[in-house]
Amino acid sequence: MVFDWLNLSHFIMFGLLLGFAVAHSGLAALRPRGEKLMGARLYRVLFALVSIPSAVVLIVFFIQHRYDGLRLWNLQGIPGMESTVWILSAVSFLFLYPATFNLLEIAAIQKPQVHLYETGIIRITRHPQMVGQVIWCLAHLLWIGTSFMVVTSAGLILHHLFAVWHGDRRWRARYGESFEILKSRTSVIPFLAILQGRQTLEWREFLRPAYLGIALFVLLFWWAHPIIIRASGSIGW
Repeated sequence: MVFDWLNLSHFIMFGLLLGFAVAHSGLAALRPRGEKLMGARLYRVLFALVSIPSAVVLIVFFIQHRYDGLRLWNLQGIPGMESTVWILSAVSFLFLYPATFNLLEIAAIQKPQVHLYETGIIRITRHPQMVGQVIWCLAHLLWIGTSFMVVTSAGLILHHLFAVWHGDRRWRARYGESFEILKSRTSVIPFLAILQGRQTLEWREFLRPAYLGIALFVLLFWWAHPIIIRASGSIGW
């Protein structure tokens, strides 16, 4: 059959991604109402209890089935490709985790708040997590090259593109004119606002412990990557 390669894992992965997107974005949309009912700290705990297990399931399922389906390309033997993939992955983490600037809020030790930043990586792009996810998907598409990876990347990127609209909508509702001013001085496309003269890049803003923490996390993840692969493969899904 022509579509023998299109196995069930493709549909399961897309369904898992859709469920995660609905839960994650849905809880983000309900945050103002939820914080009024439960308080900011308790709502952050609820958000984590839903998001973290869902993300773990996604990661484990992805690792187990990443080579499923049709192998569309195989660039793994090209000299320098492995280094390129690791460099792209490291860069993606710099964009994916700007929220590490507020670890105490993430852990609900301090009261979680919605911040309106215009410093550091936000000068490059107003939605760094979307940019980081696109870079991560590009790196893994280069390395894996399967139809399953294409489905995974499509689901992740679609979710983050929706999050761009959704995030701007929530910021506008909360901050009004202040957000419109921020929007006029920033861009979704990386470096566009800088190239257009609407924004300047202040390198000193990147000299902060959070970026060092991300760099150390990337090194730790590089070391632990084989262990994570083996551990995920031992789960019988």
